[in-house]
Amino acid sequence: MKYLSTRDSSLEVDSARAIVEGISREGGLFVPSELPRLTREDLERLSGLSYPQRAQWVLSRFLTDWTGEELAGCVEGAYCGGRFEDDDPAPLSCLDEDICLLELWHGPTCAFKDVALQLLPRLMPAAAQKCGCREEIAILTATSGDTGKAALEGFRDVPGTRILVFYPEDGVSRMQKRQMTTQAGENVAVIGIRGNFDDAQSGVKAIFGDRALEEELRREGFVLSSANSINWGRLAPQIVYYISAYCDLLTAGRIGAGEPVNFCVPTGNFGNILAGYYAKGMGLPVKMLLCASNRNNVLTDFIRTGRYDRNRRFYATTSPSMDILISSNLERLLYLLTGRSDRETREKMEALGRTGVYQLDERELSALQREFYGACCDDAGAADTIRRVFERYSYLCDPHTAVAVNAWEQYRAATGDRTKTVILSTASPYKFADTVLEALGEDCPEDDFQRLRRLEEVSGMPAPAALRALRETEVRFRETCAPEEMRDRVRRFLSQG
Repeated sequence: MKYLSTRDSSLEVDSARAIVEGISREGGLFVPSELPRLTREDLERLSGLSYPQRAQWVLSRFLTDWTGEELAGCVEGAYCGGRFEDDDPAPLSCLDEDICLLELWHGPTCAFKDVALQLLPRLMPAAAQKCGCREEIAILTATSGDTGKAALEGFRDVPGTRILVFYPEDGVSRMQKRQMTTQAGENVAVIGIRGNFDDAQSGVKAIFGDRALEEELRREGFVLSSANSINWGRLAPQIVYYISAYCDLLTAGRIGAGEPVNFCVPTGNFGNILAGYYAKGMGLPVKMLLCASNRNNVLTDFIRTGRYDRNRRFYATTSPSMDILISSNLERLLYLLTGRSDRETREKMEALGRTGVYQLDERELSALQREFYGACCDDAGAADTIRRVFERYSYLCDPHTAVAVNAWEQYRAATGDRTKTVILSTASPYKFADTVLEALGEDCPEDDFQRLRRLEEVSGMPAPAALRALRETEVRFRETCAPEEMRDRVRRFLSQG
């Protein structure tokens, strides 16, 4: 299978090259030239397999330049050996007959990014070897909270790589910040940006588009790549857990073969829900993809009107991983909505960069609304949902998951659709203990680790060991910079021995 650029379809690369480069030279994102087919028989067969076995099968359809042995080694290294609880990265927890939560936070950093970012650091060096790449791979990543820690942990001390993460200094939770700034590893660094996530993300994308800097770094022995979901090697593993969730519903007898389900996804950069769209395109029986946003509701407005407009106030919310106004992965969807037109996609992205706005035509909007439903809620709505879900089901959800539950409730009220729905639960509630405690009407101690203990007492659930262990971990990274200083910080980081 070949991969094309969303901004120049004449560019064709194999999956190894797409993974190493991360982003195309002219700024486009790599997309598969076609989607593999997934049949009912495939789903029934996959239902009898473990998650790692399902992952290998799905990935083998996209990474066709890899041998079965190569993929098996990468998948086993990522998902076996105790990195995830019970070696299951994506267990289902069903609250009632109509709604199940796909818990994606049982990995080493307690967030859904672990599912892809335990695998990507194994794919990346192998892909570089396939491409004959002799340079050291320099991973640059912008994070709104969870990607950073998951990427740092995944690439920690991986030979032939270095990783630098930029995060909005005041735009992540205290626990997320502590996770990043205490990160171990000789090849890692973390820098806070004096701005928001969009500033960090735009800065990283500008660095990738700087040809002079690219040549400078190549002379120094480095090639740039990304661990954000703009990298196909990050996105492809996320397709797996949609298919795996459907298989688990089949195995549990909650649905029949071929019965459609809905997926509801808390969404910021649009990568997670886009993976569901690709799974549906393969043939997974999905009726509707519900795109859940917080007060930064640029995606809700886009799905309802076809107008993407980032010229609006930015809000710092209690669901910080969704505090995004420029959803990079939407470019891949645009490419498909426009009939794989690189020209139209390029024009829309140029308009976004120039004016902050682009508009779908009626045909494109109709195609979008057949697949997606958009809904949003503010912090008060998320807090109310946390409380109600806990009171009704004794289930504790983090604020991002609460936004998704609230969006699902809005969708059902508006449409009457009773289709079984899987809500993607993207982070442990203990990463946002202050928000969860306040939503439950409980006292919220000032100390982060006293908050963990208090939430344990309230819920009867133990906090993840990885979070408790942070109390004894020393802060290593305190540096901050302005967005315009990011290039110099990259040079400085890579010049270190």
